[in-house]
Amino acid sequence: MSKGPEEPRAWPRDPGGTATPRADDHGQGDWPREAGAPRPEAPGGEPERAVSGGGSPERVVLGHETPGTPAPEAAPPEDDHATKISELEDRWRRALADLDNHRKHTVRALQEERDAERARTAARWLPVLDNLERALEHSGAEPGAVIQGVRAVLDQARDVIARLGYPRQDDMGVRFDPARHQAVTVVPSEAPDGTVVRVLVPGYGEGARRLRPAQVVVAKGRPEDRAR
Repeated sequence: MSKGPEEPRAWPRDPGGTATPRADDHGQGDWPREAGAPRPEAPGGEPERAVSGGGSPERVVLGHETPGTPAPEAAPPEDDHATKISELEDRWRRALADLDNHRKHTVRALQEERDAERARTAARWLPVLDNLERALEHSGAEPGAVIQGVRAVLDQARDVIARLGYPRQDDMGVRFDPARHQAVTVVPSEAPDGTVVRVLVPGYGEGARRLRPAQVVVAKGRPEDRAR
């Protein structure tokens, strides 16, 4: 006589009303599952196993490795650190050497430029020296001719210094300017107060390229002129 479908086992319940599996003779819980079905897992995805004696299931904690996660890289050996430090020190020494070479090259180039500028300036004065020597050679000639020659040399010298960027400043009759003039003395004069009435030593250059200020005599006008 064939048997009907087997009735499902009744699970004993704990005082809280939760069904618990029974432990069999081998200490394994009698799990209500179909044949071949996997053992149930705990809420966290971790399988449980029964504890003999009817106790609560025991959670088996598995590893937390995620499939496909690369393993952490190993720390570089000490030799790699020493090699990198050595490379950085070598670069630092090379940079210092390059900087020192650049400094020496710059100093040498500046000195060469100064020497070349001195040579160019001196070459412009050579014709003046030549003409002065000729004037002395003819000093026994007619005095008028000698004076005329000296005046020509003076004009030539003024032209040279003007072409060098320092023209002569003839400030006779202008208003006294402390940035351009150096007052040597003050004299009473019919000229307006503060007027340059005489240039003792001319000035050369102007603005930031001034070689020297002109030494002048300044007029001290009448009291009524100073009041105005």
